[in-house]
Amino acid sequence: MIRRQRLAAGVCALLAALTAGLAFPAGAAADETEQAAPKVELVLDVSGSMRTRDIDGGTRMAAAKQAFNEVLDATPEEVELGIRTLGANYPGNDRKTGCKDTAQLYPVGPLDRTDAKTAVATLAPTGWTPIGPALLKAAGDLDGGDGTRRIVLISDGEDTCQPLDPCEVAREIAAKGIGLTIDTLGLVPDAKTRDQLSCIADATGGTYTSVRHKEELSDRVGQLVDRAADPVVTPVVAEGAAECAKAPALKSGLYTDREEFGQQRWYKVDVNPGQELRASVSVADDRAVDPDYGVLLRAVTLHGREIVRGEAAGNGRTDAISTGLRYPRPESDDDEAAAETVCLQVTNSFSAAPGVKTSPGLPLELTVDVVDGPSHAADVAAFGLGRGWWLLGALVLAGFVAGLLWGWLSRWRVAVWRTN
Repeated sequence: MIRRQRLAAGVCALLAALTAGLAFPAGAAADETEQAAPKVELVLDVSGSMRTRDIDGGTRMAAAKQAFNEVLDATPEEVELGIRTLGANYPGNDRKTGCKDTAQLYPVGPLDRTDAKTAVATLAPTGWTPIGPALLKAAGDLDGGDGTRRIVLISDGEDTCQPLDPCEVAREIAAKGIGLTIDTLGLVPDAKTRDQLSCIADATGGTYTSVRHKEELSDRVGQLVDRAADPVVTPVVAEGAAECAKAPALKSGLYTDREEFGQQRWYKVDVNPGQELRASVSVADDRAVDPDYGVLLRAVTLHGREIVRGEAAGNGRTDAISTGLRYPRPESDDDEAAAETVCLQVTNSFSAAPGVKTSPGLPLELTVDVVDGPSHAADVAAFGLGRGWWLLGALVLAGFVAGLLWGWLSRWRVAVWRTN
């Protein structure tokens, strides 16, 4: 009994101390840089099927108009917003003409709520569903600038302008590395519509939402517009090479690239004596792939000697796979020692399912961080917790002593009680 009390007391003391340490982490200063205004374009399906009355007793078009009006009222001042339509103008049966029916209803820029609402009020369900052409035009509307760029697509049906597959269009947009995200919302969707809209969102790192009520539509579109105003780190496009000698030189930062199935990509990073290189990579399967795949990240010298590696395997249950590595370069007695060029190799073992296009390549995101390394070989920072190991050891000792004292006091109280 006494032993259990001692152990419990020690564990409680240790957990309390650790919790206090976690509650007051060391402060970190973040660099604040002025970012370009975030841009959002709402792309609305105005095809004939939007006349269907199955959303809270009204038409899908009425629900979309109400949602747009509420979102326009709540759009943050710093967001530049535009509206593009598809299927809003051509009522005929000529497929070639109908598949060109996309127009910018309100230009992307500082928002005049009255003008935007007036434009939305004029819409009436009309024609075809050219989602692919509309996405291409919307990407052009948002072209230029370094701020957040987001397309919010609202549709109630599949694209009717094949073979221009909107999912392939989304992959091509993502492959350009312009940092544009496409979020999709399906109004009372069937299985095919849901699959197509999900594929479009997945290709650019966006989200898909199924909507069956007016309130759901207003809330979700508002969330996505608000999200565009949140500060984000935009990855820098870095085109990896087929060999280290021709690889791009990277500094600390977040980078994006595309990697073909089974391909290897090379990048270079300079590491000075006393610094530590930390790198991680994620490869996403943005289309149907065979199960059992992996990704390998290697740090290699210019002469081809492997320094360290990180690897991970998957079995088809996730839509991304990640791994990382760390390389601490020792201090040098030579104050003028040159930087060491470390070659980073990224290789994947994905294979495409039958009938799936292999181009453009799979989305790849690489994080590189070069920081001050351990001060010497025995420095406990090399184990990942920095000098927090000393604090952890002190807390363990304090918890042990507290447990002994509590156990001794408990035993003394029991002895006094028996005596009396």
